[in-house]
Amino acid sequence: MTERSAPGGQRLQKLMAAAGLCSRRQAETLIEAGRVTVNGRIASLGEQADPRRDTVLVDGRPLRQHEPPCYLLMHKPVGVVTTLSDPGGRPVITDLLRDVPVRVYPIGRLDLTTSGLLLLTNDGDLANRLAHPSHEVAKTYLVRVRGALTHEVIQRLEQGVELDDGLTAPAKVARVRNSGGHGWFELTIHEGRNRQVRRMCEALGLPVSRLMRIRYAFLTLEGLAPGQYRHLTPHEVARLKRL
Repeated sequence: MTERSAPGGQRLQKLMAAAGLCSRRQAETLIEAGRVTVNGRIASLGEQADPRRDTVLVDGRPLRQHEPPCYLLMHKPVGVVTTLSDPGGRPVITDLLRDVPVRVYPIGRLDLTTSGLLLLTNDGDLANRLAHPSHEVAKTYLVRVRGALTHEVIQRLEQGVELDDGLTAPAKVARVRNSGGHGWFELTIHEGRNRQVRRMCEALGLPVSRLMRIRYAFLTLEGLAPGQYRHLTPHEVARLKRL
């Protein structure tokens, strides 16, 4: 595919990410779906545009002007969907961010029944880097399963579990406690497959009855109740960018 360029232009996916619309990867999907136009013409992947001279529309709406970067850490509650809108009318994370003046989007997802640490930003470059598998960002979950964690189960989690989309990377198990027919433990993974922790446990015959992300790299939920969020400090943002 021949790349179209404009003097002083930038790739469309970079412009869309900088406008806080979505991540670069999501922008590529929108472009490929024909939902992006430049000066009235359907855009192609790899195309560039100059926001000072070109009119870029996504689903018929112009890109917002560049907004100041925003980095949030949220304690997502159970029952809230990790999307910006939901056709079914379920609560979404933006319902908890009504006082945030810029549009942010989540880095990764937590499913409806999973709570815990969720990062949100309008910095598309950082979101793309953190979400990329090659960076292997550690994510730690507090897990409760129905059944007991045996030595064999722990070994299989730490060596990798065979799922329908392949063998998982080795995980780390800590703070194991079996009580009242349930097993509690902390599980640290470096991948980001869909519903990965639940699928790993279910593959070993241990249905998950509670799941909460308690750590993302060096960040924790300290001081945040469910539904609350805080802005990351400049030092924390710098550390994330060095990961």
